[in-house]
Amino acid sequence: MNWKFLSGICVATLLYTSQNGIAQKATSPKPVTIITQSKVKNVDRPKLVVGIVVDQMRWDYLYRYSDRYTDGGFKRLLKDGFSCENTLINYTPTITACGHTCIYTGSVPAVHGIIGNSWYSRELGRDLYCAEDTTVTTVGSTSAAGKMSPRNMLVTTIGDELRLSNNFQSKVIGVAIKDRGSILPAGHTATAAYWFDASTGNWISSTYYMKELPSWAKDYNNEKWPARYLSQPWTTLYPIESYKLSTDDNKPYEGNFKGTTAPVFPHANPPIASTPFGNTMTLEFAKKAVEAYQLGKGAVTDMLAISLSSTDYVGHQFGPNSIEIEDVYLRLDKDLDAFFKYLDATVGKGQYTFFITADHGVAHVPGFMEENKLPGKAYNDPKLIANLNQLVKDRFGIEKTIIAADNFQLSLDHDAIAKSGKNEKEVRDLIIANLLKQPAISNAFSLTELNTTTLAEPLRTMITNGFNVKRSGDIQYVLLPGYIEGGATGTTHGVWNPYDAHIPLVWMGWGIHPGHSNRTIGMTDITPTLAALLHIQMPSGCVGKVIEEITQ
Repeated sequence: MNWKFLSGICVATLLYTSQNGIAQKATSPKPVTIITQSKVKNVDRPKLVVGIVVDQMRWDYLYRYSDRYTDGGFKRLLKDGFSCENTLINYTPTITACGHTCIYTGSVPAVHGIIGNSWYSRELGRDLYCAEDTTVTTVGSTSAAGKMSPRNMLVTTIGDELRLSNNFQSKVIGVAIKDRGSILPAGHTATAAYWFDASTGNWISSTYYMKELPSWAKDYNNEKWPARYLSQPWTTLYPIESYKLSTDDNKPYEGNFKGTTAPVFPHANPPIASTPFGNTMTLEFAKKAVEAYQLGKGAVTDMLAISLSSTDYVGHQFGPNSIEIEDVYLRLDKDLDAFFKYLDATVGKGQYTFFITADHGVAHVPGFMEENKLPGKAYNDPKLIANLNQLVKDRFGIEKTIIAADNFQLSLDHDAIAKSGKNEKEVRDLIIANLLKQPAISNAFSLTELNTTTLAEPLRTMITNGFNVKRSGDIQYVLLPGYIEGGATGTTHGVWNPYDAHIPLVWMGWGIHPGHSNRTIGMTDITPTLAALLHIQMPSGCVGKVIEEITQ
């Protein structure tokens, strides 16, 4: 078909072949009117995108303490925002570095490569920390805490794509107490990322981002805010007897602070990261960054990625049913109220898009579970790997077959097995058979046989999404529900179960329609939704889908 354009009138000339093979032509009897010019509107975008990851925030914390929340914190989010009530992590392990990366890349560990806080590197012959970078140095202190960058992350983030969309005019800043909570969300091209060096009490960065700390950050460090916040012991916000949604203050399965004999209020001289004031300090530092970088004041959209780490430190030590964790969330609610008011005044109410979520949840403390006749225990066998290696040695004569145990996976020494001339499958089968004898392990299997192993959904998909062929181990094991790898006090996370995988996700502000949905949504859906709101490309490893309800 040939097309001729004349004064906005399109006439089609249709070529067809007759039975004798000679091309004939026929003119379309009805001209088609086309639009020669169109008026394209400017693309609307928010002035600023603010994401807050509350480290270890279980979904139920949105509602558990709601009777005591202020109108301007979590209640404002649920009233004015859109809550995705059934947001689930769609990979394992449910661990901090993986969660922060997935939120801001829309990807999974199988693709983005951040398969844990650390993992065994066959190239280095040792464990590799997720943000480790020996080519950079610390900025802001003399310690090694700043030898970090996002280089181990294999894909782009939504912040990277935002900067790419306008030739790097957007400013993207990451702020968190934990280095991985700042670096991985901010991305490869971030304007800056800042984290807290507990050894010096300073907010720091690395030479990946800058040669020296800006003056505003130096000024903040010089004010010695950690010491100010901890000048008085940590006491409860309200009378301690009013904390009816928590267990008694003194429980033997809660962890003590160093130098104390009981896990009870008041807590004197704890590390600031293990108090609610760590969250307050992080948000105050973030405000300083907003002012210093003039976020939300330019002609293009900026992004601020904040992670609140103190909830995780307190949760690990005391557990989700403790007075300490209740107090942390009551204080965080007030901090959010103040932060929203700050953004309203600085950027403008309705001019910024905000979302809050979590990198993972947490299990109840095993001692609490036992106390209340619930299934679940702590599992800790320090001799397990040594015993398995001895078993393989006795059967096959191979020394130290298991060279690493990370993220519920075991890594084998393939070279040693090959040199022995033994069948690797037989070696794996022996290890798996003995793992299955462990009372806390519900399943164990070779990751090369994942597709043929009988597994219920969503576990199969979650393990698949978490398996990176170059970085993951060889054998996967799965704990029974309620079981954790830990000791006599405290708790942890990392497994597929809902207490670790069900996270909050609430949107508010520019472009967001108030409401809620109980539809199952994946953690990886956050970034493609942001990309759709901003009219920019998805990150390079994105596998999620747009949450359409939030704008309808």
